[in-house]
Amino acid sequence: MSSSFDTVRGTPPGISLIRSIRGKDWRFSTYRYVVLLLTFVAYTSYHASRKPSSIVKSVLYPEPAKKDNGLVLPWLGQVFIKTHYVGNDTHNFHRLRDKGWAPFNSKDGTTKLGEIDVAFLACYSLGMYVAGHLGDTLDLRLFLTCGMIGSGVFVALFGMGYFWDIHVFGFYLGMQMVAGLFQATGWPSVVAVIGNWFGKGKRGLIMGIWNAHTSVGNISGSLLAASVLDYGWGWCFIVPGAFIALGGILVFLLLPAYPEDIGFSSPHGSASSLEAVPTDVEANVGKGIRVESETNISRAGSVTRTGVGLLEACAIPGVIPFALCLFFAKLVAYTFLYWLPFYLSQTEIGGEYVSVKSAGNLSTLFDVGGIVGGILAGYISDKLNARATTAACFMYAAIPAMLLYRRYGSISHNINIVLMMVAGLFINGPYALITTAVSADLGTHSSLRGNSRALATVTAIIDGTGSVGAAFGPLLTGFLSTKGWDAVFVMLMVCALIAGLLLSRLVISEISEKTSKPPVSSGQQNFKAPASQPLLSDQR
Repeated sequence: MSSSFDTVRGTPPGISLIRSIRGKDWRFSTYRYVVLLLTFVAYTSYHASRKPSSIVKSVLYPEPAKKDNGLVLPWLGQVFIKTHYVGNDTHNFHRLRDKGWAPFNSKDGTTKLGEIDVAFLACYSLGMYVAGHLGDTLDLRLFLTCGMIGSGVFVALFGMGYFWDIHVFGFYLGMQMVAGLFQATGWPSVVAVIGNWFGKGKRGLIMGIWNAHTSVGNISGSLLAASVLDYGWGWCFIVPGAFIALGGILVFLLLPAYPEDIGFSSPHGSASSLEAVPTDVEANVGKGIRVESETNISRAGSVTRTGVGLLEACAIPGVIPFALCLFFAKLVAYTFLYWLPFYLSQTEIGGEYVSVKSAGNLSTLFDVGGIVGGILAGYISDKLNARATTAACFMYAAIPAMLLYRRYGSISHNINIVLMMVAGLFINGPYALITTAVSADLGTHSSLRGNSRALATVTAIIDGTGSVGAAFGPLLTGFLSTKGWDAVFVMLMVCALIAGLLLSRLVISEISEKTSKPPVSSGQQNFKAPASQPLLSDQR
């Protein structure tokens, strides 16, 4: 097979090299593991590169001078630091703010930091809609590679402002905006790749486990940034920037975007007849059965497929309700992502304070709870075959979880840790479910009439709308935090309530479907949808 044909077909060069060295190909199941691993690493690096801005907030806009000595935990290091403000004068806070980093160390520093966050997220959310459509029309592997390398460059350039001694707000604003555009390439691409390789069976559990990359990225980004913080805050951006750029190279070399790109048939059936998928297609594919015609492979590969438009994707049943729900769910999640380390460093816990570095490390426990929440939400939604009901229940449970964390998290160290993890579980659970399994289900919905090239577009609509909410969360927090953290938590709880209510119609539909009886016979038991059936919320 010629190299030019491989290029047109989208075969990664690393796969071609491995085939030539081994003399035979991997099984389909092996490629699935490779795809899971590569996309996991890819989006881990995306989230790791977003975390530094939350770590350096307290350095750019420093807290009052403190005297440190404190508690050491095994993997977080020195966490709870006993601190005492220098003097009792309340004006001491402003008098000591002579360090930091201009222009963020002025009295409106938190507002500027909020504007930096919203600039990134606004460009990210707007770019998502374009990126989703491009991901469905271009080679996903090359598209993802360019996005990762571009993200790494501009994240690192933000950090270079430290070494170049730049104090112009417009520079940092511009770097974040361009980085946001490149970051928009990530999520639609990785969800589309996973959706291409996995059918609907146990998709919630698989994607729940896979979606741990979000929390793993937040954790690794926090630890990476905190580990180099002592050498200058610029390194907090350069190291994660290099990490995502190297991940982009790995994706280019090894990631097959579609099974057809390397000679296997799609688990969704042929591109021309998605509605008539044989029941044993995925089983046959899992055994390594290839598409017979080389011509058909290239025609169905990642380069030559045609995508659907935004309006057509929006018309898919369930897309709009889940997108609006994610608007508020992601607002809550991203407020914690960007502001939790700052909140921890500014809040007294058991009569003690955490240092800037330790606050970044400690905030990773929120994401540990998020990992459990994503897996749990996916498992429950698979068992119940009720994505909307699962997501809504998690959002409602997040309200008391946040209330308890705000009210009782300051009592002691252990209570703070437990309540933080519980809040992470309920906040990140529905966020993970909607952006993964729900997006993949809707992206291969039967109403597409065989056009399976809607995965990235549907994912972009849902996550893009959610990212608009994510942009508002940190911005509002920047303003509300000056009035007190109680106002911030009230805002978050209201948003969680709205997110759950937006799914009410789908929840009612799912419950009705579960309790209704089939019209076959009067004595038959209540109908129970198989786990592989599409979302109940997809029914018109």
